[in-house]
Amino acid sequence: MIISLKGVAMGAADVVPGVSGGTIAFVSGIYEELINSINQINFKTLKILKNEGIAAAWKSINGNFLLALVVGIFISVISLAKVIRHLMETQPILLWSFFFGLVLASVIYIAKQITQWRLMTIVMLITGAIIAYFITIIPPQNLEISNGFIFLAGALAICAMILPGISGSFILLLIGAYKPVLDAIHYKDFKTLLFLILGAIVGLLTFSRVLKWLFDHYQNLTLATLTGFIIGSLNKIWPWKKVLQSEIIEGKTKVLQEKSVLPFAYEGDSQIIYALLLFAIGFGVIMILEKLAVKKTD
Repeated sequence: MIISLKGVAMGAADVVPGVSGGTIAFVSGIYEELINSINQINFKTLKILKNEGIAAAWKSINGNFLLALVVGIFISVISLAKVIRHLMETQPILLWSFFFGLVLASVIYIAKQITQWRLMTIVMLITGAIIAYFITIIPPQNLEISNGFIFLAGALAICAMILPGISGSFILLLIGAYKPVLDAIHYKDFKTLLFLILGAIVGLLTFSRVLKWLFDHYQNLTLATLTGFIIGSLNKIWPWKKVLQSEIIEGKTKVLQEKSVLPFAYEGDSQIIYALLLFAIGFGVIMILEKLAVKKTD
């Protein structure tokens, strides 16, 4: 039940372009177990399935954990997605303020996991922050939509989804695949969805191995880079934005490019008091999770 609830939180985060489900996995204490479990899905699993049966294969991939997490994510997507999207359209400043507090506290939490601070650790943190920041300001691209492109989009999006600080849905938006994917879901274009899912599976199984290797051999440097990614991504979820480029799709205005501005430079009601309150609540949620994690460890 607890793992499923964490999956619900991950699913809710992944719905929002700019917030990573990987960040939620990290601060809730299941990130490395998630990476390790995904990493166990390989040809060896098929051999265990053939020689020892379903139960042994299921245990080898930590199946109960993965199933509970996937169930939570699925429940979140079908139940909370509409609520979050509604809030993004009607109360964007308040919603982003909550997420900003949540993610900012995550930076502190993850940075505290670094056991040794050296010059290279600081360099990797700064490098990760710069890369993530520039990803947030890249204008969305209009690329040719093909099955190969959708496959690649699925692989990139799932990699970003499990990487703290970078949102999979935001990557889809940047490379121009966000609308085609939404259209495929809406019009039940199963061929396009199949290539997307295949890309996601390949990307997930490949990238999880890279992450596991990095954690095993360069844990502090990896944590520093991930911390930098999250710091750089804060630009994307800053509550007050000025729209630079937009387009109207099916009667709705879709923002293509925007920049962060200070609250007093925001055109309209900045809602700063309520925004600060929700920021504090988001920040407090992570602090409470951290305290609970510490007690559980003790």
